[in-house]
Amino acid sequence: MNRFALLALAALAIATPASAQNGAQIARARAGADCPGCNLFQADFSNLGLKGRNFSGARLRQADLSLGVFNRTRFTGGDLRDVNGYGGVFSSASFARANMTNATFVGAYLEGANFAGATLVGVNFSGAQMDHAVGLTQRQLDGACGDETTTLPRGLRVPRCR
Repeated sequence: MNRFALLALAALAIATPASAQNGAQIARARAGADCPGCNLFQADFSNLGLKGRNFSGARLRQADLSLGVFNRTRFTGGDLRDVNGYGGVFSSASFARANMTNATFVGAYLEGANFAGATLVGVNFSGAQMDHAVGLTQRQLDGACGDETTTLPRGLRVPRCR
């Protein structure tokens, strides 16, 4: 193989997504199956009721969880960057050690949710109800934002979104 062909193959390998979504895993998860460690990149879970599911360690980057019900669901250690959780219900869900960078949880119900060790940089919690959330620290919230209707555990505050 000539040098040009090798360079072209290398460029193609770099340009091709390394881990695109897994349609079969998404279909199983949408049907209500547990899916720890699954590749659920850009999955549409909007308006679904997936209570008590296990998505620990799953890649949910850019997934749509808007208006869904995920009570007691485990997202522990997952990749939730850029997730849309608008208006979702996440009562007692676990986001422990999850990377939630730039996610949106506007108007979400997060009572009893566990955020221990979660990365919350750029997360929008405007209008979120989370006054009984656990594992939250001021340091985590300093990187997130909310508004005057965001409810937080006593003694914590979140900067206003711009």
